[in-house]
Amino acid sequence: MPRESGTKRAILDAALELAAANGISGTTMDDVAERAGVAKGSLYYNFSAKDKLFETLLLEGVGALTQCLRTARSGLEGWTAIESMVRALLELLSENRALAKLMAAEILRTDRTWQHSLHLLRQEALAEFVEPIRQTGGWNAVDAGGPDRLTLIAGSVFGATLMGALDWLVFDPERPVEDVASSVLYALSGRLNT
Repeated sequence: MPRESGTKRAILDAALELAAANGISGTTMDDVAERAGVAKGSLYYNFSAKDKLFETLLLEGVGALTQCLRTARSGLEGWTAIESMVRALLELLSENRALAKLMAAEILRTDRTWQHSLHLLRQEALAEFVEPIRQTGGWNAVDAGGPDRLTLIAGSVFGATLMGALDWLVFDPERPVEDVASSVLYALSGRLNT
């Protein structure tokens, strides 16, 4: 894999900051070049179009998220693995607030040119939750839905964690990550109906 240049990293960082503040539609290539401190020619040399820039940015973010989940789950099974992944995901999003905001805005968009690539990477991230969900034993109660149902449950766990993170980061950023993790995990545990 080729090494990323300092210019390319500066462009990606600037694009992330701007898109988190203004949305992708509200961010221009001129804005990115200015924020990154690079000439427009350098911007277009690295990214031929705005779509390519934001596709790279989102794919990089979802790839980091998948690796974070994979690392958090390593050597763990069932509910323990889910707890570890939820905490790791919250910590990653806390450290990358602009990415959290951008992902929340883009994950359900279907009109973007990068949607197919993002969908494939999202599936990889969700797959990290599938086996631990199966291992919890509660899966037998919903087994009739098959593998697609497991993926839907994994998406629900991921979505609950992402929305919990956004609520936390926007409205209560001083709250410790462990409080947020405990709250998300409580909601996922099924104890709300007891």
